[in-house]
Amino acid sequence: MAAEIPRSLLVQLRTALEDTPVGSYIPESSWALVWSALAALAVWYMASREDQPIRYTIPPANFPKEENILENPSIKVSGTSAIQCYAPATGQFLGFVNPSTPEGIDRAIDQAHAAQTEWAKTTFRQRRAVLRSLLQYVLDNQEEICRVACLDSGKTMVDAQLGEILVTAEKLQWTIKHGEKALRPESRPTNLLMAYKRNTVHYEPLGVVAALVSWNYPFHNLIGPVISALFAGNGIVVKVSEQTAWSSQWFTSVIRGALVAHGHNPALVQTVVCWPQTANHITSHPKISHITFIGSQPVCKKVAESASKALIPVLAELGGKDASIILASAPKSDLPRIVNTLMRGTFQASGQNCIGIERIVVAPQHYDTLLSMLTPRVRALRLGPTADVGAMISDTAFARLEGLVADAAKQGARLLAGGKRYAHPEYPSGHYFVPTLLVDVTPDMAIAQEECFGPIMVVLRAASSSAEDILAVANAPDFGLGSSVFGSEWDSTLHEVVRGLKAGMVAVNDFGATYAVQLPFGGVAGSGYGRFAGEEGLRGLCNIKAVCEDRFGWLGVRTAIPRPMQYPVPDQERSWRFARGVVEVGYGMGLGRKVGGVVGILSNS
Repeated sequence: MAAEIPRSLLVQLRTALEDTPVGSYIPESSWALVWSALAALAVWYMASREDQPIRYTIPPANFPKEENILENPSIKVSGTSAIQCYAPATGQFLGFVNPSTPEGIDRAIDQAHAAQTEWAKTTFRQRRAVLRSLLQYVLDNQEEICRVACLDSGKTMVDAQLGEILVTAEKLQWTIKHGEKALRPESRPTNLLMAYKRNTVHYEPLGVVAALVSWNYPFHNLIGPVISALFAGNGIVVKVSEQTAWSSQWFTSVIRGALVAHGHNPALVQTVVCWPQTANHITSHPKISHITFIGSQPVCKKVAESASKALIPVLAELGGKDASIILASAPKSDLPRIVNTLMRGTFQASGQNCIGIERIVVAPQHYDTLLSMLTPRVRALRLGPTADVGAMISDTAFARLEGLVADAAKQGARLLAGGKRYAHPEYPSGHYFVPTLLVDVTPDMAIAQEECFGPIMVVLRAASSSAEDILAVANAPDFGLGSSVFGSEWDSTLHEVVRGLKAGMVAVNDFGATYAVQLPFGGVAGSGYGRFAGEEGLRGLCNIKAVCEDRFGWLGVRTAIPRPMQYPVPDQERSWRFARGVVEVGYGMGLGRKVGGVVGILSNS
C-alpha cells in the first residue's frame, strides 16, 4: 500500500541536476529548483505517511474453551430472556447474550449521535485512513475472522473466505479508491434564462442511520453498511440477527479498533441485538435518518410500517428467486465451467445466499447434457464443517423445504438427489440438509416461485431456445434480485434476454460478478427497492442538497423581479404577456419564437 513518488518531483530534481558533472558543486542557479523539489518531496513524504494504514490490535475472539454440545439447540431457552448462542454445525454452546432493551437502544443511538457530530467534520482523507487501517486488519486476520463467522453461522472456511473476506475487502478498497468521487460536490448544467447561475449538488451526512441485517454472512452483512455509513459521514446503529449475536460482539470491536487507532470516537458505530418485539423501537426512532433492511418480505412490511411513523426512508433487500440461464448458444466446450459455476452459486453457504442461484433455466439443446453433468456432482457433495457443504443456520426451515420438494415431486418433478434433512453421524446436533437436485420443474410449482434459501438445485427446461420462452420462465416469480445468463456474446438472444430480465442485476457468463466489482446492489418487485454498494449506495446515505448561486454576484448580476411582475401587479394582462415573452425567449423552438419573445418583453415592460 506504499505510495509511489510522484513523477513530477523526479522530473524536477533531474532538471536541476542533469547539467551538474559528477563530483562538482551544484550551480547556484540550480539551487532554487533543488530546494523546491526537496521541499515538495518532504511534503509528499509526510502526506504519504498519513496514508499508510495503522496496524492495531484488539482482544482475540472468545472461542469456547471446553466442549459443551447442546442436545436440542435453540436460541430461545425457557426461563430467561437471554439469547442462547451456539454453533449450527455442531451444536456447541457459545454463550448467552442479553438482548437490548428500548432504553439500551436509546443510549446507543444517543452515543452515536454525539460521536457523529464530530465525525461529520472529518475530511474524506481522514475517513479513508480509517477504512485503510480496517482493510489492513481484515487482510492480516482473515483466518480468525473466518473461524468466528463459521462457528456462528455454520458455513465452511472456503465459503467464509469468499462471502465474508473477499467481498468485504472489495467494498473497502472500492470505497477508499472511489468513494470521494461519488460524494464530492458536482456541477450541474444551467439554461439560457439562468445562465448567470452556478448549480451544484452536495452530498451531506444524514446523521445516524440504521441497518437491520441478516445472519447468513455475519461479518460482511455487519461491516458492509458500516463502511458506507462512515464514509458518508454518518454514525450507524446495526441491529444484528439473534442467530449471530455471539460473533457480532467481536466483529464490532474489529470496526471500532480502526476508529480508535485514528483518534476517533468508537461510539460512532453501535450494534444492538434484540427480540423481534423490541425491533420497532429502532425502526420508528425519531433520531434515525435512514434504514437499510436485509431480510424477508413479511418482516419488511412491518419495518416499513413502523418506519412510516417517523417518515424514515427504508432501503429493502428481500432476497430473490434468481435464475441462471443457459442459452442454446453456450458452447459445449464451456459447459464444464458453467457446471462449476452453477454448483458454487447454488450450494455456497448451504444455499443461504441472497443472490444464490435458486433456479437453473436451460434451453432444450443443453438440458439432458447438463443434467448428466450435474447429477453425479450433486450426489457426491459431503456435509460437515470441514466438508463441501456446511450447516444451515437452524432447523426451522427443514419442514418447509421438505414440503416444497415433496409437492414438486407429486406434480411431476424428478428428485435426483437429497430432498430431506440429514442426521450427521459426527454432529447429531448440527443443522444439515442433504444437497438436493430437483429437475423437470415447471414454473407453476411452488418451489419455482418461493425462495428456498437452502441447498436445493432446481432445474427447469425452457419450451424453446427463443428469448420469449426463456424470459417467460425466468420472469415468472414475483422476485427480481440477481440473475446470470450463459451464452455466446455474438448471440442476439443473449442480449435480448439481458434486456428483458426482471432483475436488478445481471451477470453475463458469470455468477454474482456485479457485487464483486461494487455495482449497485438491489432488486425490483418482491426483491425490494433501493440500492446499496457503488455510487448509488453511498449517495443513498446522504442528504442530496441542491445549491444554486450566482456566477457573477460580485458584479451585481443577480435575479431581480421585473417591474411588470412586482406586487402589487399593475396590469395583469401586460404582466402575463411579459411573462409569456420570458418563456418564449427561454424555451421557444427556433430563432423566430425567441425574437418574438424579446419583442413581447420589450413591448410590455
